[in-house]
Amino acid sequence: MAQRGQALGVDFGTSNSAAGVAQDGRVRLIELSPGQTTIPTTFFFEFDMREILIGDPANAALLEGAEGRFMRALKRVLGTSLMHEKRRLLNEQLTFVDIIGRFLRHLKDRAEADTGQVFDRAVSGRPVVFHGADDPRERQAEDDLRACYHAAGFQEVEFLPEPEAAAIASGVVSGEVGLIVDIGGGTSDFSLFRAGNAGVTILANHGVRIGGTDFDRAISIDRVMPLLGLGTEIRKAMGAGTLPAPKSIFHKLATWEEIPFLYTTQNKRMVAEMTRLAEDPGTLSRLGAVLEHELGHELAFAVERGKIEANSGSATAQIGLNVVEQGLFADLPEDAVTACLAAFAEDLDQGAIETLARAGLSAERVDRVIYVGGSSLMTMVPDTMKARFPQANHSFAEVFTAVAEGLAIAAGR
Repeated sequence: MAQRGQALGVDFGTSNSAAGVAQDGRVRLIELSPGQTTIPTTFFFEFDMREILIGDPANAALLEGAEGRFMRALKRVLGTSLMHEKRRLLNEQLTFVDIIGRFLRHLKDRAEADTGQVFDRAVSGRPVVFHGADDPRERQAEDDLRACYHAAGFQEVEFLPEPEAAAIASGVVSGEVGLIVDIGGGTSDFSLFRAGNAGVTILANHGVRIGGTDFDRAISIDRVMPLLGLGTEIRKAMGAGTLPAPKSIFHKLATWEEIPFLYTTQNKRMVAEMTRLAEDPGTLSRLGAVLEHELGHELAFAVERGKIEANSGSATAQIGLNVVEQGLFADLPEDAVTACLAAFAEDLDQGAIETLARAGLSAERVDRVIYVGGSSLMTMVPDTMKARFPQANHSFAEVFTAVAEGLAIAAGR
């Protein structure tokens, strides 16, 4: 008979997720797919087989051109009215609470199969802020996430700020003051802590609503969307003169969580009319093709791949857009990436300054800066922090699993 009682540590992320348990004083990360302890936080509603695919199979179905609806970055919808709107998918009326609940149920099922235990309780990570410290959606976002866990079959859920979890797993030397810099897909969180023999004491937490998906969005708007018509002049339907093409549809197409809602008859008709009246109809015809063939997520993945290539130091990094038009690409030189991400670097610096202020510490008091979260691998992140904390030691944790490890330790207590 399966054992009951222990809690499961769950890191439900914007881009990737992981889960773990503490066993005999050690962390055991759950194998969520063959040989993998993390999976993409993605869904694909496959129309032909009428099934919901999760994680890598969802990504594969999208890239292989299967008929269906792809979703990613749903964590960013928490706290908004979209969470409770019903949508018809595979002959079911589903809300995002239902959809995220099924994802969390998948993690629960995998953990129970992997360990032989039954998990009725969860210790879940949460960003320090979902939307903003004074945003009225903050409480609703946590309530929404709790509802998702209940929909997944968990009876109880406790929340722990994600950088606190990473601090627990950090293994720093007793007496050190450390700063966790957790740059995820949707949020950037900071925790200042002091390490002691009995563990870590949190001195201050702070967070800002920017992450890797925002980096992608900025690069897409700057480098890709002009190739689809952003900035094109549209002749007025009545009278002389022109107006620039409306920016809204381009900005939504560059935003992971907005993409599934763009493929409407109304939007397709609007783009067709814009193309008819455009000074340069060729670029807008590409936008029309993206909507007609539902290629928005393929574009977003292409931007993400280009960002990673540029960050690796490639002098010839490009965003390949063959999915739209054979031979189409957007150059992505290092200075372009720097320019796209400059505002985010400033936001991260201000986030670190605010965390220091909340703890009443100066930058010189920080002995170690520890980076977690996949987007912390962007060179801009450590460069910004090294400028603010030049005397500290800088190191990368297990960027994709440190939060899950800390949550597992907390769950074991």
